[in-house]
Amino acid sequence: MKIGFLTPEFPHPKTGSAGGIGTSIMNLSKGLAQLGHEVSILIYGQKEDAVFTEDGIVYHQIKNIKIKGLSRYLTQKKIENRINSLVKKQELDLVEAADWTGITSFIKPNCPLIIKLHGSDTYFCHLDNRPVKAINKFHEKRALQNATDLLSVSQYTAMITNTVFGQSQSYAIIPNAVNSQAFDATGGQVSVEENTILYFGTLIRKKGALELPLIFNQVYKKNLKAKLILIGRDSNDVISGNASTWKMMQELFDPAALKNVTYRGSIPYSEMRENIIKAAICIFPTFAEALPVSWLEAMAMEKAVVASDIGWATEIIEDGKTGLLAHPQNHTEYAAKINQLLSNDEERSAMGKAARQRILDVFDLPVISRKNVGFYELALKKYKAK
Repeated sequence: MKIGFLTPEFPHPKTGSAGGIGTSIMNLSKGLAQLGHEVSILIYGQKEDAVFTEDGIVYHQIKNIKIKGLSRYLTQKKIENRINSLVKKQELDLVEAADWTGITSFIKPNCPLIIKLHGSDTYFCHLDNRPVKAINKFHEKRALQNATDLLSVSQYTAMITNTVFGQSQSYAIIPNAVNSQAFDATGGQVSVEENTILYFGTLIRKKGALELPLIFNQVYKKNLKAKLILIGRDSNDVISGNASTWKMMQELFDPAALKNVTYRGSIPYSEMRENIIKAAICIFPTFAEALPVSWLEAMAMEKAVVASDIGWATEIIEDGKTGLLAHPQNHTEYAAKINQLLSNDEERSAMGKAARQRILDVFDLPVISRKNVGFYELALKKYKAK
């Protein structure tokens, strides 16, 4: 098959940085290519129009059209024309797009159009308890209605999406994948740094960044050797208007605890593996996710994880077996579970091994890639039968 992914982001030096959507597409595109399928990545919002091929994957950089009042619609038509041109040249059989801001609301390609829920703006605003822009909600809802087939990375995301849009859509559930071979703790000379706690992800309120200091303060009171490493880009805070979440975080740490905190900023994706290896445990006190790739990467590296107990969490982690779950606002309980793992090497090791086995069984790239292929084949068969 010839499969296209329409996305606002992709982690490649030529296309800019990316978050969870881009990372998940990168993983899946590699898995599909390994199975012998042809993959095209169509990335809009680029600085220029360009096409290049790398490792058998074709990249289409698409520059948005900017005309006041017409920019979005004209960009959508530009994307539509690009897709239809590729279909006509038999370089594309179907296209999958993310739900974020509903880019396909006015796109009607001459092939199956699959929308995958990675978490829309409406979805995340609902989880954050803040208002969504009406225009974003309109386009996201229309994009779902416009799709020929629907996917979601978690059952929880599908359920909440139906709730916020007042729909009863049926979604196939195929979670995000992680390449267990790329994220493998064996081999190499890097060793674990004891009492080291790693958080990696954007420093943003919805990912629990403002809970992290309050949790670590509690950890530090019981364990003066505990160290917190933060990796990820800083962000502005949408509620307070503050330009730096990291600056807000620093004010919440106890002065003594802050001395044991290191913020490394954003690092290349290729360096994440080494940083995860060094950590004793990984923590993710987030409030809003769909199905986070970061959790899968840590688990694949045999790391014991303390994560949020919200919604999607139980679709990834079996509490007490493949990780520990706690509510991010219950700082005392969250800190206690961190210290529990830091002080018990045997439990930490057993949980890490169980976490990796769960990745191999459920979330490994070959497993998820085959599930996606089966879904795409059915979508294409249904489309051709119309």
